[in-house]
Amino acid sequence: MTTHKRRVEVFTSGCPLCATTVSLVKSLACPTCEVQVYDLREGCATNECRDKAARYGMTAVPAVAVDDRLLDCCRRGPIDAAALQAAGIGRP
Repeated sequence: MTTHKRRVEVFTSGCPLCATTVSLVKSLACPTCEVQVYDLREGCATNECRDKAARYGMTAVPAVAVDDRLLDCCRRGPIDAAALQAAGIGRP
C-alpha cells in the first residue's frame, strides 16, 4: 500500500501564538507529514512563502495549509488540535 505524503505548511510571524501553533502541528504530525514552517517576517530566498500566503488568501497568522489548501479554521478562528486532525495531520 502506498502512503500519501501530506504537505503541511505553517505560516508565522514570530509571535507567541505562532510558536504555539508550530509546536502543536509538529506534535500531531505523522511520519508521512512533511512540515514546512515559513516566517513571513523574514520571507524566504525565492519569496515563495509570501506568494503562497497571497495565493491561499491568507489574512492573518498563524495559519496552516495542508496539501496546498488553507485550513478553514485559519480563516475563521483559533487553530486547535481537532481542526488540524480533521485536515489529516497526524494520519497517514
